[in-house]
Amino acid sequence: MKFYIASGFLDTAEIVEIAKAADDLGYDGMGIPDHIVNLETLSTPYPYTKDGERRWQPFTHWPDPWVLVGALAQATTRLRFTTTVYIPAMRDPYAAAKAIGTAAYLAGGRVDLGVGVGWCKDEFELVGQRFDARGRRTDEMLELMRKLWSPGWAEFSGEFYTAPRLEMEPTPPHIPIWVGGLSDLALRRAARNDGWIGDLVTTDRAIAAITRLRELRAEAGLSMDGFTVLTPLVDAITSADYERAEAGGITHILTMPWMFYTGPDASLADKIDGMKRFRADLGLDR
Repeated sequence: MKFYIASGFLDTAEIVEIAKAADDLGYDGMGIPDHIVNLETLSTPYPYTKDGERRWQPFTHWPDPWVLVGALAQATTRLRFTTTVYIPAMRDPYAAAKAIGTAAYLAGGRVDLGVGVGWCKDEFELVGQRFDARGRRTDEMLELMRKLWSPGWAEFSGEFYTAPRLEMEPTPPHIPIWVGGLSDLALRRAARNDGWIGDLVTTDRAIAAITRLRELRAEAGLSMDGFTVLTPLVDAITSADYERAEAGGITHILTMPWMFYTGPDASLADKIDGMKRFRADLGLDR
């Protein structure tokens, strides 16, 4: 099982130091969330809490994922980076492909693209993108971006986007695509790609999603070999908990280890100490 550090809600100034520590301590990767802005008032309830309220406070940092990956890649040597999750449908596909591809190039291929279709209608409207049909647009954008990241000339003709013969450089190393979300539509989209990203869920719920993913991939003639499952778990604490999760098909854990020891008000030193203690407590360095 691989362990990724979640960078959500952290002060941007801390993230580079945490990434360096994660790289040195043997963590496998870092998850980077995505919002362009945080609107004071929303007409869209947040879908991942019971009361529809956001999990973060106003003025929480949301650094641009690809600027951040470009910086972190220069400060680390082995750590991988994924977005948890990036919303392509809020962007122009060419600018998005350029940013993602450049970051992956600078990181030497240590990038996995985690995507979602988005939930915040207000944010879509602010940036001038359609909220309706965002799922179909996301699928088409992924197809287009894969072509733009391939060497040589590319052409594309789809329902939403059409590209004449063109090329985009630098050509990045292969970028696996993981899909986030808990709905059946999200699981279907994930099954067509390279991995699934869960939310804060129980181990049982994650394993149930994996069972569904296995069914969907089998229907398409695909195995689970090489398929990534990355999720935070609300009920995994001990080595036995993580062993059970791994046996159930979870391949990657997204975590903030300092939350087990110091809590959300941890200093930077506390965070790094928590990362050390977590690995020691789970016997990950044996």
